[in-house]
Amino acid sequence: MMREVILCKYGELILKGANRSRFESQLIRELRRRAAHIGNFQIRWAQSTVYIEPQTDTEDVEQMYQQVKKVFGFASVTKAVACEKTMDAIFAAARAYLPEKLRGYKTFRCEAKRSDKMFPLKSPAIAAEVGGVVLEAMPNLSVDLTHPDITVRVEIRDKMAYIHAGQERGAGGIPLGSGGKGLLLLSGGIDSPVAGYMMAKRGLYIDALHFESYPYTSEQAREKVLELAHELCEYCREIRVHVISLTHIQEVLRDTCEEEYFTLLLRRFMMELANRTAEEKECTALITGESLGQVASQTMAAICVTDEVARYPVLRPCIGLDKEEIVERARQIGTFDTSILPYEDCCTVFTPRHPKTRPELSKVMQQEARLDRDALLQEAWDSLYTVAVRQFEEIPLDVGNV
Repeated sequence: MMREVILCKYGELILKGANRSRFESQLIRELRRRAAHIGNFQIRWAQSTVYIEPQTDTEDVEQMYQQVKKVFGFASVTKAVACEKTMDAIFAAARAYLPEKLRGYKTFRCEAKRSDKMFPLKSPAIAAEVGGVVLEAMPNLSVDLTHPDITVRVEIRDKMAYIHAGQERGAGGIPLGSGGKGLLLLSGGIDSPVAGYMMAKRGLYIDALHFESYPYTSEQAREKVLELAHELCEYCREIRVHVISLTHIQEVLRDTCEEEYFTLLLRRFMMELANRTAEEKECTALITGESLGQVASQTMAAICVTDEVARYPVLRPCIGLDKEEIVERARQIGTFDTSILPYEDCCTVFTPRHPKTRPELSKVMQQEARLDRDALLQEAWDSLYTVAVRQFEEIPLDVGNV
């Protein structure tokens, strides 16, 4: 039986200059971390490709392949078979390996890439020869050079030749951790997990900040947020979820301020607490799932009022997406089904009937002047606890500072 390997092709890493080795090291480190939970794989890189090779016949290549598809930094990934760099060896490998991969398809195309320029045949000739072998082995197939059902590829590389079919898109982006660390304001909704994923794709490690309002919000609501964090760990490795209670702040707002300003005032408190969390946890940016105009607190005027208290850059990767686009991405990354569980978060507590959509900062600050903001912020801060959520581990049942 032929042993499969996994080929992972770089995406925008090929555009990096003198610091490319740093990106490559982070990428390989992430692959090795995942491989350690699956089996014994050799991982090496050359010519803008990472090669993942099982070291015994018992390794679960399919499980490793599914993990590789969630690693940021690759434009494409595929399972392949390796053989010696001779046409006879390539023909033999094609006959043995490709029929199973091509079963069920009607049309195909064959492509070749000759990275080793010493190989005697050029790429078009290699493709034509291997295509002929495929047609002999599977006479029910036909060639379609324009819109094939599947593409067979032959790659003549530095040490070996590789044959594969059905190359898939990789996760894209740049390696996790290459961009620093951001603090995701993680609610129980659809948008914020998508925002966290999108910024992790741009190289950020993710910490999360969740606001709870017990007893107005339930234990199930907090468990839902931890499950969302756990689902994001499929891409982000580990997320430390910092939880702060806003119960008393919300009660004071209800009793002291005009109803139409509740949400704006609450979000300013959130931003202040996010500032402090980011500073203590060494994050260099805040991340939110806001989409412009989606709700009253996400109008341009409302965002400006909120950002007035921000001391860190606020990254909003969903800002130009509509709800349908965000839902589609949530389904793709596997968070949607959890996000729609019917456990409400703190933003649904004491929601004003007619919130301000075009607020004036001066009037918002007049409302804040009725409050002892420093005391309220300190009380909320004292409630903070942290739950460390990690890929390949169960969500902790007991919570507290870690």
